[in-house]
Amino acid sequence: MKIGNEALVIARHISDFLNTYAPSQKTASMHTLKSYQTSLALYISFLESVKGINQTSLSKKCFERPFIEEWLVWLVASRECGPETCNNRLASLRVFLKYLGSRDIQFLYLFNDASAIDRKKCQRKKVNGLSRDAVKTLMACPDTKTASGRRDLTFMILLYGTAARLDEMLSLKAGQLHLEQDKPNATIIGKGNKVRTLYLLPKAAAHLRKYMKEFHGADPNPESYVFYSRNTGTTGKLTQPAIAKMLRKYARTAHEICSDVPLTLHAHQFRHAKASHWLEDGMNIVQISFLLGHEQLQTTMVYLNITTEQEAKALATLESENDKKIQPKWKNADGSLANFCGVKSMKR
Repeated sequence: MKIGNEALVIARHISDFLNTYAPSQKTASMHTLKSYQTSLALYISFLESVKGINQTSLSKKCFERPFIEEWLVWLVASRECGPETCNNRLASLRVFLKYLGSRDIQFLYLFNDASAIDRKKCQRKKVNGLSRDAVKTLMACPDTKTASGRRDLTFMILLYGTAARLDEMLSLKAGQLHLEQDKPNATIIGKGNKVRTLYLLPKAAAHLRKYMKEFHGADPNPESYVFYSRNTGTTGKLTQPAIAKMLRKYARTAHEICSDVPLTLHAHQFRHAKASHWLEDGMNIVQISFLLGHEQLQTTMVYLNITTEQEAKALATLESENDKKIQPKWKNADGSLANFCGVKSMKR
């Protein structure tokens, strides 16, 4: 059986995408990488079992829009995937097709076609945060007489205090901490390598200073992970499964004291809780959006289940801020077209 040249090219790009590009350039999230792998595996399985594609017939035609739309139907019918799962699978396939087009121009149209496929409508799940009592109870659970207990407490304080994403926290390196400044802060590298500065409250800064001195010494390596694995040392960060196991352990203890603590506790609930508490304390939704690293204000509104009244206030705030900075174009100072369009006048 002679393998087609196009099939070899596609297979090589799939391997490079999953094993090299995605983990080194696209994301460090274990869950996202797994999603890429699962989605591509399901698509190849569909091509082989349903469409009868093999090594001799695999081609760019197999990734065109009609095939993808049929695959989405197959996911629902054969694997009983819900709308949200189908959307995730489609998103992962699009990421690969974008990569494929960037590596070989003959495949570029595939990503454009896939991008035109509508996402399935689905009901957004509400993320339940934590009450203030639940957070307080959880913070009291770690045994601070042990090194692991002190590490766990510091991690939870920082996770809640900054409302950072779990991967942002696990990827944090010593060089990103600025604890000796007048306003201690951490430089967070978020999605899309977007950088933001998160200031640390005195309690979080104090715990972090003690932790860094104990676990990293007086002169930490800037490239060391702040929260590292004991198996790999400072060059290997703690894994998400390790954090999940740790949080579930404390959740079981805390739940007996405070029923608000869910037994299925996960790291994202700290982020949601802090954002909700910021909102309750009267912080502006625009500030919360920045601190969370959301690119769009609407994301924050949906994320926090913002009420219509709160949304109106947020938009009013944006409008008032813009009014302060931008002169309305209809109130044109000199009546010139250049001034109206906001460009420099070239008249002599």
